[in-house]
Amino acid sequence: MSEAPALAGRRQETAALTRAVEELSAGRGTVLEVAGDPGIGKTALLNLLARLAAERGATVLRARARSGEAKPYQVFRDAWKRSVPPAAGPRPPAAEAEPAWDAGSDHELVRALLDGCARRDGGRGSVLVLDDLHHADPASARLLEALAEDCAAHPLVLAFALRPRQTPPALLAALDDASHTGRLVRVEPAPLDAAAIASLAGRGTAEQLATGSLGNPRALRVLLAAGHDPDQWPARSDAAAGPLLRAAAPVLAELEALPGDCAEVLAAAAVLGEPFRPGDAAHVAGYPGDRTAAALGALAAADLIRSGPPAGTLVFRHPVLGHLLHHRMNPGLRHDAHHRALGLLEARGAGSAARARHAEHALPAAADPAAALRVLAEGAAEVLAREPATAARWLRLTLEYSPAGSADAGARARLSLDCCRALTAAGRTEEARALVHELLRTPGALPGRLRTEALAVCVGVERLLGRYEEADATARTVVDALARPLSAPLPAETAGLVFDYGLVHALRGTAAEVRGLAHEAARAVAGAGQDGDGDGDQDGRTALRVLAAFCDSYVGDFARAAPEVARCARLVDSRPDTVAGRAPEVLALLGCAELFVERFADARRHLSRGLATAGGGAHKHIAVNQLLGLSILDQWAGRLDAAQQHAREAERLAGEIGAPDAAGLAVALRASALLWAAPRRRTAEAVELAEAGLRATVPGTGWWAGSALGLLAVARLMGGDPAACLRTLTEGGGEDLTLLQPPSRPSLFALMTTAAARCGDLASAARAARAADAAAGRLGRPPFQQAQADRAGAALALAQGDPARAAALSLDAARAFEVLRMPVLQAWTLIAATPALAAAHGPAAALGPLDGALEAARRCGALRLCEDGVRARAALTATATAPVSRPGGGPLATLSVREREVAELAAAGLSSRQVAERLVLSTRTVDTHLGNAYRKLGVSSRVALARLLGPPVA
Repeated sequence: MSEAPALAGRRQETAALTRAVEELSAGRGTVLEVAGDPGIGKTALLNLLARLAAERGATVLRARARSGEAKPYQVFRDAWKRSVPPAAGPRPPAAEAEPAWDAGSDHELVRALLDGCARRDGGRGSVLVLDDLHHADPASARLLEALAEDCAAHPLVLAFALRPRQTPPALLAALDDASHTGRLVRVEPAPLDAAAIASLAGRGTAEQLATGSLGNPRALRVLLAAGHDPDQWPARSDAAAGPLLRAAAPVLAELEALPGDCAEVLAAAAVLGEPFRPGDAAHVAGYPGDRTAAALGALAAADLIRSGPPAGTLVFRHPVLGHLLHHRMNPGLRHDAHHRALGLLEARGAGSAARARHAEHALPAAADPAAALRVLAEGAAEVLAREPATAARWLRLTLEYSPAGSADAGARARLSLDCCRALTAAGRTEEARALVHELLRTPGALPGRLRTEALAVCVGVERLLGRYEEADATARTVVDALARPLSAPLPAETAGLVFDYGLVHALRGTAAEVRGLAHEAARAVAGAGQDGDGDGDQDGRTALRVLAAFCDSYVGDFARAAPEVARCARLVDSRPDTVAGRAPEVLALLGCAELFVERFADARRHLSRGLATAGGGAHKHIAVNQLLGLSILDQWAGRLDAAQQHAREAERLAGEIGAPDAAGLAVALRASALLWAAPRRRTAEAVELAEAGLRATVPGTGWWAGSALGLLAVARLMGGDPAACLRTLTEGGGEDLTLLQPPSRPSLFALMTTAAARCGDLASAARAARAADAAAGRLGRPPFQQAQADRAGAALALAQGDPARAAALSLDAARAFEVLRMPVLQAWTLIAATPALAAAHGPAAALGPLDGALEAARRCGALRLCEDGVRARAALTATATAPVSRPGGGPLATLSVREREVAELAAAGLSSRQVAERLVLSTRTVDTHLGNAYRKLGVSSRVALARLLGPPVA
């Protein structure tokens, strides 16, 4: 039998179907119930079963039960007539072999069906597939129960699908009894998860589609056919009609079969939206209460509506059902219904957003257009933070229906700016840019301080489009004209422009240029707000303080940054997600600052919160940086799969917005996670990927290029090319790494120390180690940075022949990484320290730390480190049992690191070619190192080398 074809997200269900067909081949039958909501994929599973059975050579009989059938056993009659034998199998017998449906008892019919199937299937078994069994007539339900009792003893798979909510209780009870006694296998397909949806629709929209479809495959098909964009559909009524109606055909067929009252009441519910109250549906439909109650009862029986929450309300079986109904309504009837709904909510004193949803549809023929426009504007302000696309649509309508001369220029300009903000937050930045540029070039459109506000909006739009030069130039038209020092109170619109200007430089990697201005602006706004002058000002102060703290941390002024970052965290945590509409930016800056000053848990929390806040296609540039920060944190924490996932998502978003720097760093982060997670044989692949990442970034002082450069240096060192590691660091960061941001220098100097030592350049290694320690000192010696400096000192001490100092420094660094919960760095440090520990304290003393490193590597899935640790342990054990001992830590103490690696593997029985593959070297280089090892150890062959180092450990 061929491998079962895959259904996305249906691995367990497919396995159950496959087992049933395998049982059939062994002459045993199975009763298979596929139960679930409409559209969940029951028919797809039955189709798969029929295919699997036909491939095995079984005869397939199938039919669909239909509501309102008059004849008893109708679904069985249909299945008998529509049997499908295998292509090369026997043909069905003549029609006279059909059971006597109207004459026999249920028991006789069961026997006739089983005998008839046996005659038809030629000994290969039969599969009886019945869909929509909840519509079956009572006689068919009885026959199903009787057939299920005898099925196991015969080569017959009885498979049927039903909707439990619409199945007669007696049949449900019988099926439950069969399930409890083991006579029935129940398959209940669950909603598709985001991973399954991503395989069908692409990862970029998977989360949105998962939310909109609730994991229901049919609803997913409807959304995909409509060109689903949660910001555009279903709120818009002009979705793609043809594909949409075809995908929704099964649902629409249900709706078209409804009696008139039911259809009208359901349409009224679609206008109200869910959840809705029965009395409100009656009012909008224009029906009396008892008539509405009867219709709602029929709709509930048909499982088109269900009970709340909250209690006393009703909802649709699936939200897409309500959207389809609204989409298909007669436009005139839809307008009237929304008008009645608006009146109902106005009388009830409902909020602006709830009323605006109806005012939008009632506006074209509203008796009081001005009142409807006020409702739309107020509703837009209410939903801007959580539904920016909806706010933009309502503000567009308000501007469209407001005569240009009917309102003062300031009010109309403010509406336009609010619309720009909504469009920007919804990810429709080109539209926002066009609108704000139109405002800026229209004489008299921006009275007073509104022009500064408009310039701030323009800066934000240009920044999000990646046009940093344009954003910088626009902001400078105001910033360069400001009197310095800034005086309090700093106007809110000026504070907003300064914040946007600072964001431009934060993203460009030039935060030092705006550091002073950010501090000034934060003080000036704070000076205006001591008396508590409103949430907007408080949010503005918070945003500017976070910007200033980020700048301090970016330039390495941790003494000033660390306490201020902690204060900013408390401020942000006390504020709602809105933060004056700047939550994604504020949280991204704060999270990155916390990452620099080693508040790692807070950094993850704020970056994750910011990523969740920037929904609906908004703030993709900020989201990219949040994803990159999370990928770094994941890698440090040993969540290597999550690190790659976040990096891939960042790469995708960066491609969408045309941000090569961010895309390059994302690729480099993927390479780094791969370097640790994959076995050693994939090292070259990781190095190539890291090289591609650095090439994609724009050379300069930005954190993208600097971070990608550091990741490539690590990859090249781990790939066995310390000289290339040194070139990477010095060519990209300068001899003293002055081109790279200060927080990254201790770790990069540590890399430089190790690489120089491996190249035999002890003078350069010593300079780099001193530089690492000095760089950590300038940052205040926080634990992570000091651990990097200790790693540098350990590498130098080992190269200088001081294993005791190397061991002590390595253990200090490993303990720091353990406290910081960085298992990858902890394991890497301890494995690298094994020779020093063995030389200083003996092989036995090195085993404990090495085993701790192996455990840390295994926990986080760092396969490369596991391999390195096992190899180090084998060499350590071999050294401990070696018959020959030399001063200074055993026979390997006289060898370089690379010579020792080659000697260990050669002694273990590997050929030169195998050693070269393992260490990612050329065969010639391996032979050179091996020759040096022979000379230093006084041996002349691999046999003698193995005898000297002891037996290999498996």
